[in-house]
Amino acid sequence: MAINPAQTIVGLVGTGVMGKSMAGHFIQAGYEVHIYNRTKSKAQELLDQGAHWQDSPGLLAQQCNVIITMVGFPKDVEEIYLDENGILANTKPGSYVIDMTTSSPMLAKQIYEKALARQVYSLDAPVSGGDIGAKEARLSIMVGGSREAFDAMLPLFEKIGTNIVYQGEAGAGQHTKMCNQIAIASNMMGVVEALVYAKKSGLDPSTVLKSIESGAAGSWSLSNLAPRIIAGNFAPGFYVKHFIKDMKIALQSAEEMKVELPGLSLAKSLYEQLAASGEEDSGTQALFKIINK
Repeated sequence: MAINPAQTIVGLVGTGVMGKSMAGHFIQAGYEVHIYNRTKSKAQELLDQGAHWQDSPGLLAQQCNVIITMVGFPKDVEEIYLDENGILANTKPGSYVIDMTTSSPMLAKQIYEKALARQVYSLDAPVSGGDIGAKEARLSIMVGGSREAFDAMLPLFEKIGTNIVYQGEAGAGQHTKMCNQIAIASNMMGVVEALVYAKKSGLDPSTVLKSIESGAAGSWSLSNLAPRIIAGNFAPGFYVKHFIKDMKIALQSAEEMKVELPGLSLAKSLYEQLAASGEEDSGTQALFKIINK
């Protein structure tokens, strides 16, 4: 079931904020890497590093035995995998497909079943860690699918991540990512409210951060995004529009399980206000702009 590393040809669909860094790490590790992105010019840096361009996900799948996808929305995942000219229709038996997009657990199961029918191994492996984690190859990767496929792909995961956990059957990786996003959503509200409070009370937010980030209030968002907020840097490590997409998936899944998530519902409504104000392509830390009004 394992692929000889020397014979592993990696294809990566989606070379945005996350996918670009991931592809770069595979190139640096010596893998042959093929890429596809909707806008070819955005992939030029990877092509300069030695990546091979393919004109569609289907053509990419024909050339590779490990296909990784990192795209925007579940509808994009569905299109590139299940279209008659898409990935599964063009993947060779014995190959591996790994969707690292944060997407629907139900869609992950559907892709798994259709891949299995074609003798292709499928994993859902969403990540956490943002642009910093991707650049520094220390992503958290949560994986669903067969244990055997996970074990076979672990050497590749180790090139881009440090906290790599097998979570269970198909869809389990996506369910775990929903847990991650639920925790982040309420935490981000707390981070921005704390900074607004510090500012309004006349404190220096940077000095406040020194006191609270290593105590009980500490979190990844507080340590990594609060400094960006203080500096007025709202560039995306993770897009507002994609976070709203994740919250919608989590709330839909929760509704199916008859679970109420009031904190997540509030966070989603605030982020939708933020997006409506023209900030959908900003980073998630831009929530500060809504609370700081």
